[in-house]
Parts: sequence; structure tokens; C-alpha cells
Amino acid sequence: MPFRRILLAAAIVLLARYAAGADRPGADGYLLALPGYRFTFPRDHGTHDGYRTEWWYYTGHLTGVSGHRYGFEVTFFRVGAVPPSTPPGGAWDLRDLGLAHFAITDIDRGTFHYYEKLNRWSSFTAQARPDSLNVFNEGWRVTTISGDSYRLQAAEGGDAIELTLRSRKPPAVHGKDGVSVKSAGAGFASHYYSMTHLDVSGTIRSNGKGESCSGLAWMDHEFGSSALRETQQGWDWFSLQFDDNSELMLYQIRNRAGGADETTSGSLIRSDGSVTHLSAGQIRISPLGEWHSDQSGAAYPMGWRITVPLLRLTVEVHEELENQELITRSSTRVTYWEGAVRATASVAGVPLRGQGYVEMTGYDRPFSAP
Repeated sequence: MPFRRILLAAAIVLLARYAAGADRPGADGYLLALPGYRFTFPRDHGTHDGYRTEWWYYTGHLTGVSGHRYGFEVTFFRVGAVPPSTPPGGAWDLRDLGLAHFAITDIDRGTFHYYEKLNRWSSFTAQARPDSLNVFNEGWRVTTISGDSYRLQAAEGGDAIELTLRSRKPPAVHGKDGVSVKSAGAGFASHYYSMTHLDVSGTIRSNGKGESCSGLAWMDHEFGSSALRETQQGWDWFSLQFDDNSELMLYQIRNRAGGADETTSGSLIRSDGSVTHLSAGQIRISPLGEWHSDQSGAAYPMGWRITVPLLRLTVEVHEELENQELITRSSTRVTYWEGAVRATASVAGVPLRGQGYVEMTGYDRPFSAP
């Protein structure tokens, strides 16, 4: 009888996870992100091993007690190596890869350092819990303290952070009907949400010099099984936090012909946490300048004007430092620009100031998933 109860409990858990959405396996056995998914927290903070690709993405701005300004990025990736239908092996069975990136922008010193990790997914090297926000890759980790409070840690070389994050808003779900569409066609999408207002306190070390700090951070969690289509080149992603406690997320997928894909999308998160979905036709993004990388040869836009006429919103975004390019070699083998930015905005004639991060891929060559 106890064994039957265990089987019944397991079946209920599986049914509950399936009932959360209408996702089904694709031809390769990984789940497709399809309309109808319903997020449940804290469960959806955890890992979703049925999907090929997943990441937990932290970016933020910090100010030391000295007044010194910094930006930081810590990212944990899980990438499927073996389809979920493959029978399980032992503790060291290779099913997923765990990748991680850590970067510090020392704004006032004008320096940018980044680091990377690559490990097999296991309880010894890199892993995430399935039911809560607890992810690690070697010594880099994020752990749930209690409720909506988390600890984020990373250290390498002369750079380190040890931060406590407290979410002041509920998770903001992006897209429509539980999916963030990346291309036309069933399953070319992801499930995507953000914690857009994380108060930060802790310590930072940059270039070997440490101090206490405080600031504001952003967290993205995204999971799905699709890649960019053969006609798509890369994307530009913006996360902006304004001084009226509203936030803006935009991503523009660029096609190889040089234009923006129709699946370009965004979200406005208001001060009360409510989310307004923005479609491609409502967003205009124009570059203001350009920066050429001596390392990769890529030419990146540098400075942007964003307008959302429906919201009477105009934003100008400028980089804190031009060279915030990551050329990863041992992990994702992807070259991308991910950097701290500042913003000035106007909403219906009311001026705002803000800060955030911008990510750009596919400027050295068409983006290819790791």
C-alpha cells in the first residue's frame, strides 16, 4: 500500500506539471514551449529538464560606500546534451551541460572583466533544484534565503560579489498566453519571466579592491527548446529600470536581411507590478552610434533611441563603457556584448532617469546556440 501511494503521488506531480501548460515533446524529444503554459512560483524558479535550453540571468548596478559605481552580470545556463527519453545512467551520466558567465564593469575605473565555466550537470559540479531557486556552477551560485530573498555569489581572479537580493515585485511574465515567441511556427518560443526589481546589498571586489555596496538588479529566467531560424541573425535585448519604479524589457530579433523580425516584443512593468505586453509594431529602436571591437571585428550599435508611441514613451540609452564584449571560448563559444547602460526617458512629457543592461548577439557572425 505505501508503494502504491508513492506511485500515485508521483503521478499527481507529473500530471500537475503537465497541466501547467500544453507543452509536448518535439521530434528530438525535448518539450516545445507552446501557448497555455501557466507559471507557478516558487516551482518555476527551478530547473525544467524537459527543455533543451534554460538560463537564470542576473544583471545589476551597484554603488559602493565610497560612491564608486559598478555593473555586474552572473548567468547560469543548462543545455541539454542527451534527450530526456534516453534511459538514465549513474550519477555522472552526461545528460546536460552547465555553463556560467560572470562579469564586472568597473564604471569609474573604466575596466571590464569576464569569466566563464563549463561543467557536466551533476550534483557535484553544476545543478539546479527542480522546485525552487537554487542554482550553482562550482563556487558560483544563487540560493533562496526565504520567500523572495536570495543570495548571489561569484568570485574569480581579483573580482567577486556576495549579494543579498530582495524582490519588490511579483515575477513579470513576458509574451502572450505563457509564451515568448521568437519565430513563426509551433514551438519556436520560450517560457520567460523576470524579477525586474531586486534590491541589492552586500560586497563587491573589483580589480582586487573590495567594499560594501548596494543597488538594484534584474533577473531573467527563460526555458525552451528552439533556436534561431536560418533567416535570423541575432538579437538586441534591453532591460531598463526607471526612477518611478517602472521597468521596460524589449528584445529585437534581427533577420539576415538587416531588418527586425515580426516577433520582436517587449513588456512594460508598472510600479504596481502589472505587465503590459508590447508587440513589434508598437516598438521602434534606432541606433545612435557604433563601436568596433578590435578583438572580434564586430561592429555594434552604441547608443539607442527607443519609442513606444502607444505609451507616449521615448527613451535614450547610452553605454557606461564601450568595451563590454564577452568572447567566450571554453563555455558557449559565443561572442556577445552585454553591458551596463544609463537611460533618460519621457512618458507623456514627464521626465525619467534610469539604468539597465543591453545584450547584443550576432554581430560578429550569425548567432548559433551552444
